[in-house]
This record gives sequence, C-alpha cells and structure tokens, in this order.
Amino acid sequence: MITFVATPIGNLKDITLRALEELKAADVIFCEDTRHTIKLLTAYDIKKPLLSCHKFNEREAAEKMIALSREGKRVAVVSDAGMPVVSDPGNVVCKKLKEAGEKYSVIPGANAFLCALVLSAFPADRFTFIGFLPEKKSEKRELLLRYKDAPETLIFHCAPQDLDEYTGTMSEIWGDRRACAVREITKIHEEAREFSLAEGYTGERKGEFVLLVEGAKEKGNPLCALTPREHVKKYMDDGMPKKDALKAAAKDRGVPKSTLYSQTLDL
Repeated sequence: MITFVATPIGNLKDITLRALEELKAADVIFCEDTRHTIKLLTAYDIKKPLLSCHKFNEREAAEKMIALSREGKRVAVVSDAGMPVVSDPGNVVCKKLKEAGEKYSVIPGANAFLCALVLSAFPADRFTFIGFLPEKKSEKRELLLRYKDAPETLIFHCAPQDLDEYTGTMSEIWGDRRACAVREITKIHEEAREFSLAEGYTGERKGEFVLLVEGAKEKGNPLCALTPREHVKKYMDDGMPKKDALKAAAKDRGVPKSTLYSQTLDL
C-alpha cells in the first residue's frame, strides 16, 4: 500500500494521529529531502529507511514505490512540508501509479495556502490557488494575463527573494489591487500583512510566503456611461418597448424606474 502523508508546515505539533500511525507502520518513507524529514521523525522517535523523491527523480521513485508495494511493503510518501503534490513533488508519481493500476491513499493535514486564506480575511467563497509562478518572465506574464479578469481571490506561493518581482509584474499587468503577504504560518512570528500592489511589500522577508491578491473588480455596464435618455433609447432602438427599456436601464444603473421616466418623456 502506498500512502501520501501531509506533514506540518511549521509547528511540528500540527501532525495528525493518523499521519503518525502511518509513518510508524511504514516499511519505507519516500521524502523530498531526507535531511528535513529526519527532523520530523526524530521528534516523534520514528526510525525508518528513507528514500528520496524529488522533482528530478519522480519517475524512478514511482517505479521503486510500485515494486515495493507489490512486494507487500507499506510505503509512505511525504514532502518537506504540507501535502505532497501541491507545489511539491508527487504529481508525476500519482500519474505513474494510476497508469500502473496501483492503488494509493492520502492522509490529510496541514495546508499553507488555506491557512493563509483564513489569516488574510480576503473573500474565501471563491478562490483560485495558482502556486509558484514560472521562472521565465514571458511565461510568468502569460500566466498572469490569463487571470487578469478573474473575480475571485488569487493565491500564490512565493519565495522571499521573488516577492518584489511577483508584485511588480502583477501591478504592471493587473493595475493596483489589495494584496496580503502571509509568512511564518503556525510559527512564533506568524504574520499576515496587507498592502497594495502599487506600493509593494515593505515588511520582513524571512520565511516562505503565501501571497494573496484580490480578484478583478466587476466591470460596469458600458451603457451606464450614456445619459439616462441615451441609455433608454439604446434599448428601444434594439426593439424593446419603452416600459421594458425603462425597467432594464433602471436596473443597470441601480435606480428606481421613476428616476428615469421624466428624462425620457419625448421618447
């Protein structure tokens, strides 16, 4: 059996009982960085063979996992922090397991971008998690242009040294918007600092960041740029009876129908 196990994103106490049970029961643990994972295992007195599974060897790691699982071994997969696969190695592994018909499971746990969404107080009814932006400038701009008119909260992972480039490019493409940089999640110096893209982030630059940006404002109806009379006339010219045209224009402008009636007596 192969199980993807979420691990703490900062505070080592943020690990589930099921995760500990699975790590203790595993015959082998595949991890992103053995030096990092050994600290977690040592904290809970867990001693297991560790094999690497990082972005440069996922295919080979997947083949090893499949072979071990078919030998009856219990395999656990972790990343340095949070849920494997999400902005971490593991997606290629999942695809290989699916292709091979090998069953696997997941033990949920800590998640940085969901914690950041709560800490930011930005709209959470609809949001899009984008993760890290591409390294190439052209690809970065292309991706941001794709989300220029998205109305929901947009969420990114960002290294501290890339924060200025991220926010500068966003401001250039999207214009000024509210943003929030969340860092050191679950740690002593946890912080959620709101700022504007135009002004840029001026706070501490220690730790990994989750960057949240407000969605695009809903574009107003272009007919509202006309005079009330022109607005109603446009609907009438399109074949709408005056009564319905008045009702539609009033709805567009957010005013009572009676407000427009006196300005359209000659129509």
